[in-house]
Amino acid sequence: MISDEIKRLHELHQAGALTDAEFEQAKAKVLASERVSLNKTAAGDGSFASELNALRRSRTDRWLSGVCGGLAVASGVEAWIWRLVFTLFTLTFGFGAVIYLLLWIFVPEE
Repeated sequence: MISDEIKRLHELHQAGALTDAEFEQAKAKVLASERVSLNKTAAGDGSFASELNALRRSRTDRWLSGVCGGLAVASGVEAWIWRLVFTLFTLTFGFGAVIYLLLWIFVPEE
């Protein structure tokens, strides 16, 4: 816990192991790391909405627009599988290309 870390730093400071400047610097570092972890927890709580907000089109793994590369990074499934899924949905149901186009328009690039 953060309070335990600060308490331990205070004890080291009182014992003379840390100077005033070192104590302040270490305390600021602990508090900053706690803020970062709280922001990550709030932003990336694992919900579908947070995962969807994290979706970005890939700049490196792309054939047309990077949609499949971005989906590969977000989902952990290879990009070629996403390309195959979009192709199969386009050929069988006819709406794979529409979904791909919508993702191309609305998903921002990395």
